[in-house]
Amino acid sequence: MQSEIARIKEMFVSTQGEGPYVGVRQLFIRFCACNLSCKYCDTDYTYENANFVYSPDELLNFLKKEFDLSLIHSISLTGGEPLLHAEFLKSFMPMLNVPYYLETNATLPDKLYEILDYVNIIAADIKLPSATGINNTLEKHDAFFRTARENKNLDLFAKVVFDENITDEEIMAATNLAKKYDFELILQPRTVNDEISPPINFADELFTKCLKRYKKVRLIPQVHKFLDIR
Repeated sequence: MQSEIARIKEMFVSTQGEGPYVGVRQLFIRFCACNLSCKYCDTDYTYENANFVYSPDELLNFLKKEFDLSLIHSISLTGGEPLLHAEFLKSFMPMLNVPYYLETNATLPDKLYEILDYVNIIAADIKLPSATGINNTLEKHDAFFRTARENKNLDLFAKVVFDENITDEEIMAATNLAKKYDFELILQPRTVNDEISPPINFADELFTKCLKRYKKVRLIPQVHKFLDIR
């Protein structure tokens, strides 16, 4: 893949349905490919399945033609994993004077560093083995959050997707990261077939456990699932 070419699955305007920015209008740019394979992931966007293959100039022209950027809160760079396109983003992001909301699995600190000055909001994931089936991400998360904190002006928060298999050790690891780097922690119940998977009493008990360890915690489900929007 050429560094100055992005492979994009879809672009659309919708309402943010996760985390503390629930309810804002965003332009979503969903990039192809991811460096992880979470068992709950609902996307399968390989490079070969891209609907758009654009240079930075081509993407800029498309966005200006197709969307009214004056009506959006921010551009959500999502995926897949958008940081796999860091070289492209480094060229593209300075072209538009809009806030950028980076949705990322928080495992590619070196790629983040390349675009850090252009990012306004980071919506990171903390990948728990119990929910994702992926081990050994905590060191990468630590390095990622350390890098993110080099930009003093951006808003950083992290989501933890959980189900009934979450362990006390995972709770401790997630809250320790949030404490260390002083960001808001969003507990997000896993959604299965558009319904919250863990029982509400379990979610509330988990919320209480986390609050006893760290005060900047919120419990927020995937609101867009209930609104039946993307």
